[in-house]
Amino acid sequence: MITALVNGRVLRAGALRDGEAVLLDGERIAAIVPAGDVPADAVRHDLDGAMLLPGFIDTQVNGGGGVLFNDTPSVEGIAAIGAAHRRYGTTGFLPTLISDDLDVIRHAVAAVDAAIEAGVPGVLGIHIEGPFLNVERRGIHRADKIRTLDDEGLTVLTSLQRGRTLVTLAPERTTPATIRRLVDAGVIVAAGHSNATYEQAIAAVEAGATGITHLFNAMSPLTSRAPGLTGAALERPELICGIIVDGHHVSPTTLGIALRCKPPEQLMLVTDAMPSVGSDADHFVLQDRHITVRDGICRDADGTIAGSHLDMAAAVANTVKLLGAPIAAAARMAAYAPAAFLGLHDSLGEIAPGFRADLVALNADFAVTGSWIGGVHEGA
Repeated sequence: MITALVNGRVLRAGALRDGEAVLLDGERIAAIVPAGDVPADAVRHDLDGAMLLPGFIDTQVNGGGGVLFNDTPSVEGIAAIGAAHRRYGTTGFLPTLISDDLDVIRHAVAAVDAAIEAGVPGVLGIHIEGPFLNVERRGIHRADKIRTLDDEGLTVLTSLQRGRTLVTLAPERTTPATIRRLVDAGVIVAAGHSNATYEQAIAAVEAGATGITHLFNAMSPLTSRAPGLTGAALERPELICGIIVDGHHVSPTTLGIALRCKPPEQLMLVTDAMPSVGSDADHFVLQDRHITVRDGICRDADGTIAGSHLDMAAAVANTVKLLGAPIAAAARMAAYAPAAFLGLHDSLGEIAPGFRADLVALNADFAVTGSWIGGVHEGA
């Protein structure tokens, strides 16, 4: 049965297009046709003038719906997190584990494997953010969880059987040879929570690192004579940089400079979301620390920012409103860039025939009015 998404503004080829219908056949996009050419026997879904965008892909999701992945590394926990974020247009995500013991990482990897096998909507793999970080740039990560990357750690990091594995590490706390071992095993490596020199960062890139975790936050800055990890991130086209556009983590002016340095394909929106997203709770516990959510910011008792209260629809809206980016660029940062980063851009991140029908409809206020994952609709 063909489903026709009609009466919307379809984002494709870099522009919102009126008068087109997107035809879905099962889990794939079958065709994009003039609205007058919709087959008579198609089931019509009226978008009521909404923007139809590629579904958002979030590579850094610590929690949502009152669930923290570190506390609930299970299929049920992953499903609850995914359901919470789907309400905000996220159709693909990586449950993200912050620095923890190797046994917790093992359980998390097993849970993601099981979730993908069970068909939990939207799960694309896992993001293991630490514990192989620089304690000097740990942010909210617990110092006693940070450790050196050894053979046991490598075995755990390369153990996922289904989906993508993203690992955030500090390049200066390991070696290019170790990074190459991870990359050769199929792991995507991002630099983050790092005090790396520019030279150490470039050595990691040459060893196969392709990502930067939350650009500008928890990393060596760009200065006059020491470009640091930030300078490498802005300079090297191989590096796709995650950015948190919540108005709190990074100044909009600073993010605007990044947009002038790198095209949308090299910047991906991430939420770094905590359990409060999709929940009414104004606080939660993160590894024995009480985190308060106030004015859209998650902080511990010392004032350290602990992830975010951001969702992807808000990140897209902020990219347009705070950074002045066109909606096409913001959507590319929310869909195509992360798909490319994960090596999934041949089937995700665009509205095109043959691509998976992962889509989101947004009204003029950037509120989600509906979403599709593999052609399955949820929402208005």
